Amino acid sequence: QVLLHESGGGLVQTGGSLKLSCAASGRAFSSYTMGWFRQAPGSEHEFVAAISWSGGSTSYADSLKGRFTIYRDNAKNTVYLQMNSLNPGDTAVYHCAANPSAITSRNRAFYDYWGQGTQVTVSS
Repeated sequence: QVLLHESGGGLVQTGGSLKLSCAASGRAFSSYTMGWFRQAPGSEHEFVAAISWSGGSTSYADSLKGRFTIYRDNAKNTVYLQMNSLNPGDTAVYHCAANPSAITSRNRAFYDYWGQGTQVTVSS
């Protein structure tokens, strides 16, 4: 069992940056693949980024590559999402997710555990 708690969301102007954090409780965080997804109002969950248990492998949505960076600190049981050059299209609730696997996935169904999410709002 892994409990996930996101933080770091908020209101930011276009062009600004935010760093989201996802703190995990439970054992063996360092053996979990972690992912970030987002959901805008009226839309499906959208894959954002994923990182393998070691941090050695990362994956990004093509449209976000270069602006967003996922990384993790296993000593702190935390995964981060650095978001730069934000625009109103990035407005959504951002969720982190976990799976006890060595591979990454862009598929929402792959992930077993989910946080409640943190709201990111980008004003124009």
